Amino acid sequence: MPGTASPFTDLARSRRSPRQFLPTALSPSDIRGVLEDAQTAPSNSNTQPWTVHVVSGAARDALAKELLRAEEEGRTSPDFTDGYGEEGIYLERSQALGASVYRARGVERSDRDGRRAVVRENLEFYGAPHAAFLFMPALGDGVRTAGDIGMYAQNFLLSLAARGLAGIPQTVLGVYADTVREFLGVPAELKLLFGISFGMADPAAPVNTLRTERVPLRRSVVLHDTPGVLDRQ
Repeated sequence: MPGTASPFTDLARSRRSPRQFLPTALSPSDIRGVLEDAQTAPSNSNTQPWTVHVVSGAARDALAKELLRAEEEGRTSPDFTDGYGEEGIYLERSQALGASVYRARGVERSDRDGRRAVVRENLEFYGAPHAAFLFMPALGDGVRTAGDIGMYAQNFLLSLAARGLAGIPQTVLGVYADTVREFLGVPAELKLLFGISFGMADPAAPVNTLRTERVPLRRSVVLHDTPGVLDRQ
């Protein structure tokens, strides 16, 4: 009924991005179900521009080793630029999240080795048994295509959550695009936007108690001739 909260409301608002997973592999039927759900995402002119590679088992372990080696040797190869600006709210939000993660892991700001170890956990997929890499073709300036990939990824993440599973999108995996492409045999014309590590979140991990805040609607939404929507805030 209109105006009634649905199970989707609870699902979307309770989804989290864990940073420590159990090693338990998911069933083939669960992985297929998530992929089928993700495949229903909308896209510009129904182009469906995503190409997704999923690694598990020995392939997952071998790729993690290659990523760690690339990090040690400083071999970054991002397909897209990154950054949050010299100053301002976007940089502040990013820094606040980083500080929260380090604090949850018991790493002091002055502990450079500890901070690097936390970063390197990204490249081991936070212990998750599976990782999906989302590639896109170079169409136009890439903005619309990247938006399509984002909608695919949101379907993917919500499908995991609906099954009692979890995933975390990781931009840092895209920083080593050449390493990933070479390992997976992906052609150079497909660009790596990011990856998603997924599996079962470790309920005992302190870092998984981390909850990030969202800004009030008034700070990100402008309403035109739409009265009453923000009256409760």
